[in-house]
Amino acid sequence: MNQLPRPLAAACAVALLVLAPLAVAETPPVASVERVDLTRYAGRWHEIAAFPMFFQRQCVGDTTADYALRPDGEVTVVNRCRTDSGFDQATGRAWAVAGTGDAQLKVSFFWPFRSDYWIIGLDENYRWAVVGNPNRKYLWILARTPELPADQLERALQAARAQGYDVTQLKYTPHGETRDIPLSPS
Repeated sequence: MNQLPRPLAAACAVALLVLAPLAVAETPPVASVERVDLTRYAGRWHEIAAFPMFFQRQCVGDTTADYALRPDGEVTVVNRCRTDSGFDQATGRAWAVAGTGDAQLKVSFFWPFRSDYWIIGLDENYRWAVVGNPNRKYLWILARTPELPADQLERALQAARAQGYDVTQLKYTPHGETRDIPLSPS
């Protein structure tokens, strides 16, 4: 078996030591958009796609989120989806994290639990939003309409990819039955 000449072997070893850390470069932290106008953000959003979540396991389609500004500055959140037996609905509250331009929220559906809700991509006309969290375990693509044109969807997906999310994990949400169904009273 032939051996590499010593100078070449040494050069290869040095190259491995120098280049190896680059191969495992850490993904930069997730960042929210700079600013969100919560008045414009309020209203109904349709889930276009999401990472599969335990708490949405019964949902089979028509998933929506409704946001309403409250007089105290917080936001009422009503999540709703179609199940095999009808509709399921959860009502919670959200509040902006100070110093984040209202782009990072805390959301709670039952005390004392809360989670991060970071808007990491947002169409300038508020037609779609990408929502995630700092550990990349949650991801939602939301739109004002039940369907998102392909070019808009691609921009939303690109916003997620740019933040280091693996968009191949997304599950796309079928829609068809919630366009005119009012929310249940809470």
